[in-house]
Amino acid sequence: MQLHFLGAAREVTGSCFLLDTGQARVLIDCGLIQGSPQDEARNRQPFAFDAGRLDAVVLSHAHLDHSGRLPLLIKAGYRGSIYTQRATRDLCRIMLKDSGHLQEKDAQWENSKRQRKGLRAVEPLYTVADAQTAMQYFKVLDYDTEQRIAPGVWLRLRDAGHILGSAIVELRVQANGGERRLVFSGDLGHCGAPILRDPTRVTEADLVVMESTYGDRNHRDWDSTWQELGDVLRSAREGHGNILIPAFAVGRTQELLYVFQQHYREWGLDTWNIFVDSPMAIEATEVYARHWALYDAEAVRARQQNGGVFSLPNLHMSRTPNQSMAINRIRSGAIVIAGSGMCTGGRIKHHFKHNLWRSDCHVIIVGFQARGTLGRALVDGAKHVRLWGETIRVGAKIHTIGGLSAHADQRGLLDWYGNFAHRPPVALVHGEEAAIATLGTALNERGVYVTQPRPGDVLKVD
Repeated sequence: MQLHFLGAAREVTGSCFLLDTGQARVLIDCGLIQGSPQDEARNRQPFAFDAGRLDAVVLSHAHLDHSGRLPLLIKAGYRGSIYTQRATRDLCRIMLKDSGHLQEKDAQWENSKRQRKGLRAVEPLYTVADAQTAMQYFKVLDYDTEQRIAPGVWLRLRDAGHILGSAIVELRVQANGGERRLVFSGDLGHCGAPILRDPTRVTEADLVVMESTYGDRNHRDWDSTWQELGDVLRSAREGHGNILIPAFAVGRTQELLYVFQQHYREWGLDTWNIFVDSPMAIEATEVYARHWALYDAEAVRARQQNGGVFSLPNLHMSRTPNQSMAINRIRSGAIVIAGSGMCTGGRIKHHFKHNLWRSDCHVIIVGFQARGTLGRALVDGAKHVRLWGETIRVGAKIHTIGGLSAHADQRGLLDWYGNFAHRPPVALVHGEEAAIATLGTALNERGVYVTQPRPGDVLKVD
């Protein structure tokens, strides 16, 4: 039995792993590679396997770095089921369609330049229609229900607590006269995070494939995080500027709205106009509202008391381009939550163009920023950035609220792994090299055998 590491090996995005048992071939995740233009160009490379020969695909959660190449997989000939939690299916219907739309717009923009140069036009990576076709292959599962998905392979999804519907993937495999249990952490949530339950504790595995996004650091505690966020909001109000929050449409936006509701008076949020400027985030919020049975106990109580967990009297949902452009006429008193979360596209870049150079503007970074992204440049202290060929001075105050991460930190990862009996071997993925190396050392010190696979590596599972 072999496990092929085809993505998110020594990097954070592009999650993709192929399990070949000798009797079945199962793909776990099929995500977009995100980051610099050079990184994203790799999405056009052919798959390193025959899509038509796969027996099953398992999707851990809806974020595009885990799901975003599924339409390409269908185009390449896959015709089996894509197994996932039902909330993930509902979110993917939104996210993959939006991704297809962005791919079409990117191709249109590129072709307008190529036409002027007399160059051949390029095709979009995939289209909205391709994304909609892919949704036909989704098959939903509830948490904690085992199902046979391929010859000799049984799947169980456990709550990962990362975003709505996120799952730890457990595969029970019978091959070569024996049985092995492989556990893929997916993206593990940050214990104590708003809305969702903490990651499920898993106790049995023969191999653990574990994420390591924050394997080299720990988050601030929740009380300090809320105090820091409240202080930034109060400071910005005194400065009479706007606040820009680049946020992932799925997960982070909903957490922010929930926390704003919980601290509405305390943080003086009644003096602001709050905008969710993202059609995808608005749709995702509606999905979150429907799947309230997946909330933690505190969020369920808040829903019962308030009639919902995202309701604010001064909240404006900005769906159309005209509504979005109107926000940029506001010089003071606007909190704008917009995508993309790493500032690589979406409406946040337009708000940067109108506000980033202003000294009374505040930018609050509330999520991980991969290398090569505009968000990472701001976190690293860039004094100037490029937007649509124009150089923009960074005059705004940049705040990084690290404690808001939806990922487990090093302490959380080690605690989660500590629930396994007999210290199973670990393959560390979904992290930059420094994070992987640091987490690997911490596990080694606990007597754990650790591998740090590179792209294309194959691990034999005995």
